[in-house]
Amino acid sequence: MASLMENLIDILNEQYEAYSALVELSARKTPIIVKGSLEELQTITDEEQLAVDRVNAVDRKRLEIMGDIGNVLNKDATTLKLTELSAMIQGRPEEQEKLEEARAKLIKVGKELKTVNERNKELLENALEMVNFDMSLIQSMKQAPQMGNYNRGAMNTGEVYGTNLKGFDTKQ
Repeated sequence: MASLMENLIDILNEQYEAYSALVELSARKTPIIVKGSLEELQTITDEEQLAVDRVNAVDRKRLEIMGDIGNVLNKDATTLKLTELSAMIQGRPEEQEKLEEARAKLIKVGKELKTVNERNKELLENALEMVNFDMSLIQSMKQAPQMGNYNRGAMNTGEVYGTNLKGFDTKQ
């Protein structure tokens, strides 16, 4: 069990490093989003994908170790929490302290990642709103105003200036 706990603490620290790299990339993305550089955004997104792949690989290792620990303790690994494990190893204060420290670091980096991603999400949503506004403005500029022509029922005919392109009017 001691070896499994050491492996778990090591993998949790590795997971912290992977998430920290992801936080750094996400933070680098923020000024790029503000600047609106699509090429740089694509580059950083590719780097982010590699970091996410690393996070996923480390997480799979963590799940394997948690499964092994669950087997040793005769507990369901999917419901086993780090706080429960910490409480179970009270007799080994060094391991318990390392486990708690690794857990606290992961919680902190998770909150940082969430904050940075929410900020980037808001910036991207604002950029999309601006693009939609610009597109609407461009479309409305292409549309000519309606004429004040009415039919026999006193309803606006809806004719638009500049759309009578049927050809040459010979009556004039």
